[in-house]
Amino acid sequence: MSDLNDPRVFFAAERTLLAWNRTALALMGFGFMIERFGLFLHELAHHGPMQRSLSFWIGLTFIALAMLACGSATLQYRRVLATLKTVEIPEGYRTSAGVWANLAVMVLGALLVVYLFVGANV
Repeated sequence: MSDLNDPRVFFAAERTLLAWNRTALALMGFGFMIERFGLFLHELAHHGPMQRSLSFWIGLTFIALAMLACGSATLQYRRVLATLKTVEIPEGYRTSAGVWANLAVMVLGALLVVYLFVGANV
């Protein structure tokens, strides 16, 4: 529990949450790029029917890691928020905006995983 009675504590926690959100977006983008690059290399080689390669699983692992980062950062932020006093949170400030952003990235990551699985079977 913080004894500072300073809103900067809350803003530091929110910045940390949003930093994890950016990290998750980068991991997700990198995972998608790895997966699609493997598909590109497969097409260049003119192999037979498409099979899931190592790049597919590595890409999905990066996307899953991004979803895990969003989820754990959201839980950690909520834990920190619960320890703050009301004086440390500015009056009228919406504390849930960062949480919703992280949850949206998690949902979009799940949709991306579904898309990659369906796209690999077509």
